[in-house]
Amino acid sequence: MPHCEIRYSSNIETNCDIQDLCLLLADTLRGLPLFPSGGIRVRAIRCDHYVIADGHADNVFVDIQVRIGAGRTEVQKREAGEALMESAKVFCERSVPAGHMALSLDIQEINPALSWKHNAIHQRLAALD
Repeated sequence: MPHCEIRYSSNIETNCDIQDLCLLLADTLRGLPLFPSGGIRVRAIRCDHYVIADGHADNVFVDIQVRIGAGRTEVQKREAGEALMESAKVFCERSVPAGHMALSLDIQEINPALSWKHNAIHQRLAALD
């Protein structure tokens, strides 16, 4: 973990390369001491149907949901959220017209008793070290 899911309004693609945002958020997560690289996932889901605020055509949204495994302190989770939000904010503000961006981020901790995983990537990355 973490798994980072970006939902975004399709009209943002006019100004932003969402793949670049995915890469940026993955780099941000790798730069934090909290998460093993083998558990990082960043994916984006385009929303073609939406209404944002007053319905202005230039309004865009980016909603980032981050799911993480248990065991981090509130301070660690807050620092991770602040780092991700700052990266996303700077990225989006470069391209979106002022006053038309709705950006949100939420971190959700997964209950370990209700989570199952099979991930061979951790072993492959450990063998490279």
